[in-house]
Amino acid sequence: MRSKLEIRLAKNYGFCFGVERAIDIAENSKDATTIGPLIHNNEEINRLKENFNVVTSNNISELNGAKKAIIRTHGITKDDFEELKKTDIELIDATCPFVTKPQEIVKEMSDYGYKVVIFGDANHPEVKGVKSYATNSPVVVMSVDELKNLNIKQKVAVISQTTRKISEFQKIINFLVTEVKEVRVFNTICNATFDNQEAAKELSYDSDVIIVIGGKNSSNTKQLLSIVSENCNDSYLIENELELRLEWFKNKKKCGITAGASTPNWIIEKIVETIRNFSVT
Repeated sequence: MRSKLEIRLAKNYGFCFGVERAIDIAENSKDATTIGPLIHNNEEINRLKENFNVVTSNNISELNGAKKAIIRTHGITKDDFEELKKTDIELIDATCPFVTKPQEIVKEMSDYGYKVVIFGDANHPEVKGVKSYATNSPVVVMSVDELKNLNIKQKVAVISQTTRKISEFQKIINFLVTEVKEVRVFNTICNATFDNQEAAKELSYDSDVIIVIGGKNSSNTKQLLSIVSENCNDSYLIENELELRLEWFKNKKKCGITAGASTPNWIIEKIVETIRNFSVT
């Protein structure tokens, strides 16, 4: 007899345009080496390695002997890019266009004398790459409290890491406009991130348990978990079906599922099928 567990997918989830583009580039660039993980999903990285011999290097110093190098979706630093252009390696750029745009904004605004404020994780490869295009000294913050400590009074240009929560970015903006006379705001949070976050939030209002699927080192996936956890206490982040636990679904009637922008459909389908099997009693 089947239990009454209802499984529902968010209205928007999974692969974004930039990731789909990068995967397509990698599949058509067999025997290539990516500079850092192409995307933040270990399962998909392993598939590319097994099926297309697309391997991963940690940095450009590990590219010795490589004939083709793919720039990851998150981009690389300006210095690394310039260094690579001096080599004989065929350079294939899979940087997401939504990441390239912040790089251009940071360069332009710093050239005009603006203090650049980047809302995001300073240790994330996307932010490291974007920051490197500034011609002055940009600052990276994760909260308003960090901004208060900096005491910035000059004209400011503010951008966001593409996968951050829009509500948190708004807090940064609201603080700056009360402290600085001239603030240029560039909404660099990508549309797919916003749509996925809104859909996950909507799903969380009416779910007893939520499964967030994606890489545990993925910024956008961790943001989804943060959003759904606000309304659904039983929310779990997993990378594959092996991490599912039967007890999560005990006495639950509605299971919501969402997935990060680097999560392929084949992983999502495996997880949905496993949960359906759990619901058999």
